[in-house]
Order: sequence, then structure tokens, then C-alpha cells
Amino acid sequence: MEFEKVISERRSVRRYKAGTSIDKKTVEAVIAAAQQAPSWKNSQTGRYYAAVTPQKLEQVRDALPEFNRNNSKNAPVLIVTAYEKGTAGFMPDGTQVNELGDGWGAYDLGLQNAYLVLKARELGYDTLIMGIRDEKKLREAFSIPDTQQVAAVLALGVREADPTAPQRKNIDEIAVFE
Repeated sequence: MEFEKVISERRSVRRYKAGTSIDKKTVEAVIAAAQQAPSWKNSQTGRYYAAVTPQKLEQVRDALPEFNRNNSKNAPVLIVTAYEKGTAGFMPDGTQVNELGDGWGAYDLGLQNAYLVLKARELGYDTLIMGIRDEKKLREAFSIPDTQQVAAVLALGVREADPTAPQRKNIDEIAVFE
């Protein structure tokens, strides 16, 4: 699929087809695509926890507010994303390189998640990035260590219907050229 087509077709999908499944190799492929994103000094601090069994999917959905449980209903995979704290944006001795500090870890994970959702679309799957979640429940579900910052839950599945494209701002509203 052409890149322009991938980015134009990718949408936040809130209705997934029931009865669909995604094999482990496909989940690995979208995570492998995420790994190709640039990261602070190639630190590769992104971490992925894939819920694929009915029991684990229920645990992850239990960590979501009701509207996101409903939005991700029927998605056969839920991926919790996190990053290792204190690495991206830090010197080897642990000092921050600038005011962003661990914000660089979040930045890198955002790039990785973008690659993941674009790869999913290229493979014919759809996603929803959900940032409102119960971190404690997600940590317990996957035994995520305190050295990692939990960021989001990504639903992965097949769209039930084509969502409409939201209006985007004009370039002159978001960019300065001098």
C-alpha cells in the first residue's frame, strides 16, 4: 500500500467487527514496525504488552473507562504501551539533558506508536489509541515494572464501518515560515 494511502485511510476506529482474530505474527509485525522508529540515541525504550487471550483482554478492558471499553469492544488485540524511564533525555550519569527529561521517552514512544498504527493500517487492520486508563490495573495485569511509564492502550482489529475523516487545520494555522 502506498504511504499516502496508508496515512489517509488510518483512522481512530471505535467499532470493531465481532468474531475477527489477528495471528501472533501480525501482532509481532506491527510491533517490529514500531521498533523502526527513531529514538533518543537509539535507546529503544518502548515496551509493548499484547493482550490476546480472552482473560487478558478482559483484564485490560477492566482498566479502561466504560466509553473506551465500548470503543474497543470486539478488538481481538489490546496493546499496552510503555517506555523505560530515565534513559531517553538523560546523560549516562542520570542528569537530564534539558527541561524535557522523561518527556523524550514519551516523545519516542509516540513516534513508535505512530509507526505501529500505520503498519497496522498497511496490513488491513485498524487501531484506536486510548490514553485514559487505570495505570495500576495495567501494571498488575502484565507485571509492568516501576522502571517503566505506562502510556496508552492501543486497540487492534478490523473496522466495522468506515469512520469519517475529521477536518484538519490548514498549514498556516500550525506552521510558521519566516
